[in-house]
Amino acid sequence: MTSLPEPDLDYLKKVLLEMLAIPSPTGFTDTIVRYVAERLEELGIPFEMTRRGTIRATLKGRRASPDRAVSAHLDTIGAMVREIQDNGRLSLTPIGCWSSRFAEGSRVSVFSDHSVQRGSVLPLMASGHAFNTAVDELPVTWDHVELRLDALTASRADSEMLGISVGDFVAFDPLPEFTESGHISARHLDDKAGVAALLAALKAVVDSGEEPPIDCHPLFTITEEVGSGAAAALPWDVSEFVGIDIAPVAPGQRSTEHTVSVAMHDSGGPYDYHLSRQLLRLAGENEIPVRRDLFRYYHSDAQSAVTAGHDIRTALIAFGCDATHGYERTHIDSLAALSRLLGAYLLSPPVFASDAKPETGSLERFSHQIEHDAQMESETRVPTVESLLGRRDQET
Repeated sequence: MTSLPEPDLDYLKKVLLEMLAIPSPTGFTDTIVRYVAERLEELGIPFEMTRRGTIRATLKGRRASPDRAVSAHLDTIGAMVREIQDNGRLSLTPIGCWSSRFAEGSRVSVFSDHSVQRGSVLPLMASGHAFNTAVDELPVTWDHVELRLDALTASRADSEMLGISVGDFVAFDPLPEFTESGHISARHLDDKAGVAALLAALKAVVDSGEEPPIDCHPLFTITEEVGSGAAAALPWDVSEFVGIDIAPVAPGQRSTEHTVSVAMHDSGGPYDYHLSRQLLRLAGENEIPVRRDLFRYYHSDAQSAVTAGHDIRTALIAFGCDATHGYERTHIDSLAALSRLLGAYLLSPPVFASDAKPETGSLERFSHQIEHDAQMESETRVPTVESLLGRRDQET
């Protein structure tokens, strides 16, 4: 077995910190697309971009087909100006699915067409000295928060004079902190930490000089948080697609901040049996700490590709993270495990070489999950077909 190239964790942390400094709510991603494209150029990995900015790269292998894709997303949750109020403050609508509870108290940047304004997101009743316990009685909804601009504005006209308009993007400060314990806390680790792990894995493979068995297409998508993600990102003959994203660490979940997770199921249904188990085998063979998990309220780039009609095997691997879509926290252990598993996958053969061509007229090469006899063996006995048909004949 080929030794697994180790990811450069200093590089991983550096690119993560630099990406966190770039605001990129869905729909406002041009700058971070440019940043990641520059990192690929440094690694000598060729790429192309779609009209809107999804990056489609190619890590050449010994064979061109069946090829594979791995995907991480550059866009994050955020908000947009919904209304300029009479008092000059701004009502917001969320970009992506997240709770206004995590928006309250945040420092933000408002990107108008020609300038950037700073401000804070506050509940409508923001002063305990003025409203006393009524502050705690406000519902947790986006209709009960507002954006206070750090500018001389007391009316709608004042804010409009600043250049503020309905539809302006609002980016929430990431507030990153890397501690000596190895913990990494920040907003928007979803999915910039996944992107950093993928870039580190690509760097490790390139630096090692190892040639992957088949072509791999790293994708960096820009609309995952609103559901479309990788829907239109696969022009090649891709047979395997591995999404890279965040694994919630919470009661009822098996993911941890010190392992990589292989998702067996999410809101779109089960992931591919064979590809998921191949990833689990690679983790075991390379002594990578791994957990299986299910994500009940969750979609991914891989799921969006299937929904778009691609006939591909899909899987999802993810770094463990506490307080997802809030003030998130992971650990370098989990990012290292994710990057190592990606490296192992990039250098592994396809799950099925026969996926290069559709199976026609024969079951000889078609996969099976467990042996047919074992699958059909059950302690629950059912009547034979003949006995049922014979009983029906007697009744008629």
